Parts: sequence; structure tokens; C-alpha cells
Amino acid sequence: MSNFSEKSFPFMMDEAPETKPVGGKQPSYIVDHRQRLRARFMAGGADAMPEYELLELVLFRAIPRRDVKPLARALMDRFGDFNRVITASEARLRDISGVGDAVVTELKIVEAAAHRMARSKIMQTQILSSWDALLDYCHTTMAHRETEQFRVLYLDRKNTLIGDEEQAKGTVDHVPVYPREVAKRALEFNASAVILVHNHPSGDPSPSQSDIDMTQKVNAACDALGLTLHDHLIIGKSTELSFRAEGYL
Repeated sequence: MSNFSEKSFPFMMDEAPETKPVGGKQPSYIVDHRQRLRARFMAGGADAMPEYELLELVLFRAIPRRDVKPLARALMDRFGDFNRVITASEARLRDISGVGDAVVTELKIVEAAAHRMARSKIMQTQILSSWDALLDYCHTTMAHRETEQFRVLYLDRKNTLIGDEEQAKGTVDHVPVYPREVAKRALEFNASAVILVHNHPSGDPSPSQSDIDMTQKVNAACDALGLTLHDHLIIGKSTELSFRAEGYL
């Protein structure tokens, strides 16, 4: 593996030159603080520390020679909690002084890892018997998004999840959905059933009339092709709504 320097890859660092210590060494108080946080995390896990300190642990990798506590607190003050920090858009993250390429990259790696782990629990599983895992996945990937996202989950005859796709993105209160595209992709997956999922950035999962109308159109398109629409889930900040459970399907 070839060696490289920070000068060769300046995007890997978010430290302003004037803040770097002489000789590139960390002040002892920063070293001690980082060692204490890492030791506490390894001994007790995430439950052993407040969220801003967990965020500090993530920021250590992006900013190796500066005190990151002020930045961690600034991010928490702006977005409210750890989940909202790592899921915030790149543009909003960059509004915070001290956030550069390296910080954005580390936060998005954590977000992607969380999504991948949640998704691995439901892929190729009998989804109707793994409903709690499905809800966890939907909340992990969608609950803190700032705009609406519409996903379609495709199931085979045994109700095993065989496909998970983002069908559309939208605004803070609307996402365009095309029933024919949902049905077309189901046929391409050779699916027998689908589950619709979208989020409400407002946090309230109550369906709008347009949500209800769209679901009925998708259901009609599925019926015409012999497909089953198992459910439509609307994901809010801390809860969700099931069209099936609420009698809309």
C-alpha cells in the first residue's frame, strides 16, 4: 500500500491551519480526554455516555488534533439529537462552522452503516413474521429525513423480501408516486406482493387525502396484475401508521 500525506489529500482534514498545534501533536488535555471517552465507551458502550460524547467519538476520526467538544455541542444544538445529526443533509451540516469534508464523510459513513445493519435484518426474511425488524429498518432509514421519500418493498410468494427500492423523492410535504411504475417493477422482480413505505418529515404519520388516493390507485394497479398490496406504512418521527391496521386497505 502506498504512503500518502495530508498535503496530498487536504479534503481528509477539517482543521484550519492556524489551529494545528506546533509539531502536529495533540495537547495533553485533548489526548487524555479522548482516552477517557474511548475507555468509557469500551467499558459501558453507548449507554455509558450522553449523545454529544458519542458524537465526539465519531468526530475524533475526522478531526484528529483538535478539541471536538464545541463542534459536537454545536451539532447537537442545531439538530437536536445524534440521529438527526448523522441523517442531516450535507448542505445543512456545512452550515455549522467547523464542518468540512472529513466531518461530513464520517457522519455519512455512520449513517450508511446503520442503514446497512438494519436492512440486513430483513432482507431474505419472511417479512410478515419479522414486522418489528421491518419497522426498525423503516424508522432508521426514513424517520429523520427532511424531505419525503417513497420506498417499495417487493415480496415473493412466501412473503420473503426480495427487493427494496426508493421509488421517488419529494419535498417536505409531497412525493410523486406513479402506480404503473410500482406495478412494473414488481413484475420485473417477479414479486407476488408489495409494501409501500413513505415518511412524513413533519413527524405526524396521519395520512393526507392524497396519500389515501395514491394508495387506492396502487392497489388497483396491483389487483389488475394479480399482485397483493400488503400495506402502506407512513413513518413519523417516533411512530408509524399502517393503512392495513387503520382500515384504509
